[in-house]
Order: sequence, then structure tokens, then C-alpha cells
Amino acid sequence: MDEEICMDFVVEGVRPRGRPKRTWKEVVEGDMKSLKLSKEDALVHGKWRRLIRDSLLRRIVMIVRLMCPIVSGTSSPRLSCIKGP
Repeated sequence: MDEEICMDFVVEGVRPRGRPKRTWKEVVEGDMKSLKLSKEDALVHGKWRRLIRDSLLRRIVMIVRLMCPIVSGTSSPRLSCIKGP
């Protein structure tokens, strides 16, 4: 019976312009999709932590590679933005 009442409920006021804000659930689902994680992965704590840690490390490496290209032509390749001997 309550379901029928909710179906006919009219909200007063106007909606704000633009796209609605993303909910926490939508953000988490998007992150899980981009990291190729499933809800079943979240049930095994150790596996979940490992997958998250590995994906974060991959993102950090990718960012460093984009920001600091490898200098070639030296005896040992190194990142150009890291000062060293």
C-alpha cells in the first residue's frame, strides 16, 4: 500500500540546473569498474587490500612516468625530474 502512495507523491519546488551530483554509491561503482574489481572481491579482506594497493601503485607509477620522462643516453636510465649523482 505504501508503494502506491510513493508512486503518486508530488515534490514541491524546482530542481537545480545542471547535472545532479554523483552519489557515493555511483563513485564507488565507477572506481570498482575502472579497477576491474567485483563485489565478491570486497568480501575477502586480504584480496581486496592487495588489489587496491596494486592498483594504487600502478596509478602512481603511471603519473610519475607522465611527469618525469626517462632520460636516455646515460649509463643507467633515470627519471629526469629526480636529482641525483
